[in-house]
Amino acid sequence: MIVCIAEKPSVAREIAHVLGADKQKDGYLEGNGYQVTWTFGHLCELKEPHEYTPMWKSWSLGQLPMIPPRFGIKLKQDKGVEKQFHIIEGLMQKADEIINCGDAGQEGELIQRWVMQKAGAKCPVKRLWVNSLTEEAIKEGFQTLKDQSAYQGLYEAGLMRAIGDWLLGMNATRLYTQKFAAGKRQVLSVGRVQTPTLALVVARQREIDNFVPRQSWVLSTLYRDTKFNAIERDEEAEAEAAAKDQKAKPKVIYKAIEYATEAEGNSAIETIKGNPFTVLSVEKKKGTEAPPRLYDLTGLQVDCNKKLGLSAEQTLGIIQGLYEKKITTYPRVDTTFLPDDIYAKCPQTMNGLYQTKFAGVAPYADLVRPLGGGKALRKSKKVFDNSKVTDHHAIIPTGIIPQGLTELEQKVFDLVARAFIAAFYDDCKFETTTIIGEVKKGQDDKSILFRATGKMIVEEGWKAVFKKKTETSEEESSLPVFEKGESGPHTPSLAEKWTTPPKPYTDATLLRAMETAGKTVEDEDLRDALKENGIGRPSTRAAIIETLIRRHYIRRERSALHPTPTGFELIDLIHEELLKSAELTGRWERKLRQIEHHEYDARTFLNELKQMVSDIVLAVLREPKQ
Repeated sequence: MIVCIAEKPSVAREIAHVLGADKQKDGYLEGNGYQVTWTFGHLCELKEPHEYTPMWKSWSLGQLPMIPPRFGIKLKQDKGVEKQFHIIEGLMQKADEIINCGDAGQEGELIQRWVMQKAGAKCPVKRLWVNSLTEEAIKEGFQTLKDQSAYQGLYEAGLMRAIGDWLLGMNATRLYTQKFAAGKRQVLSVGRVQTPTLALVVARQREIDNFVPRQSWVLSTLYRDTKFNAIERDEEAEAEAAAKDQKAKPKVIYKAIEYATEAEGNSAIETIKGNPFTVLSVEKKKGTEAPPRLYDLTGLQVDCNKKLGLSAEQTLGIIQGLYEKKITTYPRVDTTFLPDDIYAKCPQTMNGLYQTKFAGVAPYADLVRPLGGGKALRKSKKVFDNSKVTDHHAIIPTGIIPQGLTELEQKVFDLVARAFIAAFYDDCKFETTTIIGEVKKGQDDKSILFRATGKMIVEEGWKAVFKKKTETSEEESSLPVFEKGESGPHTPSLAEKWTTPPKPYTDATLLRAMETAGKTVEDEDLRDALKENGIGRPSTRAAIIETLIRRHYIRRERSALHPTPTGFELIDLIHEELLKSAELTGRWERKLRQIEHHEYDARTFLNELKQMVSDIVLAVLREPKQ
């Protein structure tokens, strides 16, 4: 008998249906030579400190660091868990072969391997790896099963992550609690990912609290009903640009003129009053903008927070539900690309979107229609790139027509669907116009330069996918036709300007900060490079934010995340930079990814973890009490 073990009952039912295992038993389904059973997420966990030695039961600085000679696992203390485990154990003891059908990621691998270890499974084990739960994908997955050994790196990375969290969390929490909060009946919870994340929120709040606004005055003038802003050459920026690319042709770079006082601004106005405005140059440039990237989990969580007001955890729950309903692909991913072999399946997916209806309306039919008619779908390297895909690809629709979705599920699906459709549209084409003018100062040859810019979309391309029928593009700001050398009267004016403090983190901006180890990055290619050193996994970042809220270290006010007094206090107590630095923690995350891909040795990493914990304990014990 072949035993298949899935991570959830709902997934087990989908697999059993495909395999023909249609007889319901207690805790599993059976038929056609298969027994399909399931876990409920983690059935097993690492042992508690006192389960290694009774001396670690009481919290004592003298017992730190706690480093077990060998880590062990135990069943979670729950009657339902124990009952299901014993069913699984009985099946595995008699199995001829086991197929691990857990979620296709580090955590899914670890969950099932621990269960198999605890159950004492001795037979051969194979791995099912699928990117969606459609019948086609499951059948294809069973035709391409691999031996469990092919995923050893994935398991070792998951195991090292769990051990690292145990070592640092157990030791650092007891260390700081006993050292600085003994007698206060307060636990100071410290974690490998949660503490650097809290440090980011605290640092941002301090920037806001310490911000001193700066006033300045901006000169502009109105010529032919068009606003022109005063500019001057930015020689520093020009020098930086030349240093970066010495072969490039020297480029003139301008910056806005800002006057420190209103008197200076008014003085400038007086020098140009009565003198005509003259157009020096009219420059038109054509440009293109590629479709937005497909979604990885973080990108989807960011957009759902910005556009739908959903927390990261809510988004994960919804997209996980859509995956289990076979409507979208595996969600816990950190790539925005697709492999080449998916391209052939895309017309079928488009057909499913074409037929999709919500409340009798087909929202995608008019968008998919221009892509059909016998034409081959556009294949862009910005979408299809095997080198950017490892175990999973970007989140896309499966082509299964959605049925019975809630309003929020529809909205999240809509984001995924439109991103997928847009990926096959042409680039948006636009034209930017830059007008440079001048006004002479007094009677001499000196002048003040002014600039106005406009943008006109020539061909919408992919933007049509996101445009509502009644709206006009917010990006368009067309200018009147100007001719070089023309001149005429104008009306200068002065506007007050204040610098503004940075904004508090939201779920969206904190997720991006975690992804890039605290660096603020807009460029997508650079962000991809920084993902290697991001803190946490895409699948766990939402839970980290919610853990910090649950432990009263941060609070959510509407969409903003603020540290609590307890959060400030904890970060101020921690002097060990490794415990609160997103960048340093990100380096450890990178090693875990390298372990997954057999580029770093798990034992070496474990020894480094043990040494790190020992060093932290020693350093903190030497600190004076605060």
